[in-house]
Amino acid sequence: MTKYATSIASILLLLIIGMGVSNAQVKKAPDRSMGEGPYDRMIIRGVTLVDGTGSPPRGPVDVVVEGNRIASVQSVGYPGVPIDEDQRPKADEDTKVIEADGMYLLPGFIDMHAHTGGEAQGTPAEYVYKLWMAHGITTVREPGSFNGMDWTLQQKERSSRNEITAPRIFSYIGFGMGHDGPITSSEEAREWVQMIADEGADGIKFFGAPRPIYKAAIDEANKLGLGTMTHHAQTRVVYNNALESARMGLTSITHWYGIPEALFTDQQIQDYPANYNYNNEQHRFEEAGKLWKQAAEPYSDKWNSVMNEMLELDVTLNPTFTIYEASRDLSAQRRAEWHEKYTLPSLWEFYKPNRKSHGSYWINWGTEQEVAWKENFDLWFEFVNEFKNRGGRVTLGSDAGYIYKLYGFGYIQEMEMLREAGFHPLEIFQSASLKAAEVLNMDDQLGTIEVGKLADMVLVDANPLKNLKTLYGTGAIHVNKENEPVRIGGVEYTIKDGVVYDAKELLQDVEKMVQESKQQKNYKITQPGLDF
Repeated sequence: MTKYATSIASILLLLIIGMGVSNAQVKKAPDRSMGEGPYDRMIIRGVTLVDGTGSPPRGPVDVVVEGNRIASVQSVGYPGVPIDEDQRPKADEDTKVIEADGMYLLPGFIDMHAHTGGEAQGTPAEYVYKLWMAHGITTVREPGSFNGMDWTLQQKERSSRNEITAPRIFSYIGFGMGHDGPITSSEEAREWVQMIADEGADGIKFFGAPRPIYKAAIDEANKLGLGTMTHHAQTRVVYNNALESARMGLTSITHWYGIPEALFTDQQIQDYPANYNYNNEQHRFEEAGKLWKQAAEPYSDKWNSVMNEMLELDVTLNPTFTIYEASRDLSAQRRAEWHEKYTLPSLWEFYKPNRKSHGSYWINWGTEQEVAWKENFDLWFEFVNEFKNRGGRVTLGSDAGYIYKLYGFGYIQEMEMLREAGFHPLEIFQSASLKAAEVLNMDDQLGTIEVGKLADMVLVDANPLKNLKTLYGTGAIHVNKENEPVRIGGVEYTIKDGVVYDAKELLQDVEKMVQESKQQKNYKITQPGLDF
């Protein structure tokens, strides 16, 4: 790796494009001390099955797992009718049985934009991984690998062997990371792609690059079977917008930058005010909230032609609506009920209004900015939902660790935002599992609950199709027959690779980490500019 030693230039590139993070590494996850299995044989009895294919729920169903594979999926009766025990898969004394009558079983969720965090957030890997797993996330695409390629690949390997409590990790390396100096030619781009492939990377995250270099890197990645994703940063979108990237063979667009630019009809460049400075985070995000209104109107000729070509090119959208949610309602995200119990002090400090921290752009954020972002969301929702309706692939990503978005919780918020955009709950779960597995070229192994696939599943003691909030670690509010407010839901078990994790125990571990950190620092969460 000495030839490709991490260079100041490559780190500066990340800073320039606005990620606001360095290659300083966070603490790696410790050896696994939680989770049971995989078992020679395990039966999950009596569930209502949401299999991830898009098919409607059915049940009661018994699911048999042998080792880390799904061995059978068997309907065992009808709702409201006693189950004939003679018709059920048999269990002997060595079989692990989970009695799950009334529960819902879904495929493990895949977060397609999941950062482990960095030194600036102060989030050890164990903290992040357990929050993900507690919310049913069994696989992540880690874009950029900002803790360093070697660090990420080592965690990926340990997770694949279930040596740590963590989702399986697909590592997408930030373009140029590990190269000795900036990449300045197509030949260097191809050599770099070959290098990360040899090291075991799964793909590349771009922020944009000069066209010949960008095109060569995408082409080489496609030849080697590596995935590609681009955040079309405003500092690089002048080279290629989202449609131009798709024409080059890019497989996935994350966020939404680059799409409005492809939809411009009477301009080439975003309408920046004269005093704009990209390094000013408020400028960056405030003006981004006006971008969709500069694009072609929905269902116009330009709008349709761009969408239709993107569909033909089979590019995937990973919108990450949730990471921008505070832009339209800052107080709601800042006061989310889970922060007090599950947000580390270091992460809370990172979230606070700050001219330096990425995503802490609340320098002078008010009603006008929020109204503009609400209008921005309406147009963005329209494009993504119609893209899905016309057969396009949409996946879920949270990009948590920034902008008051907490790992795991932010992913469920993304589900709620897709629902707001017009997705049916079954379409959301399909995007959260099967569609993401297709992008990772793992749909023969992951993404649905079908015989022969890996045993990645989520067991919930409530109906998530009726109320997505039941998937939050804090559950959903329900008033019982005694007229008392109680909480229902929260993931009961997350099963990854046949290993069964108690999701509530995972959350208890996270709560303990937060409490200990607060005690050490004599810290309490307060609101910006206030002492409460």
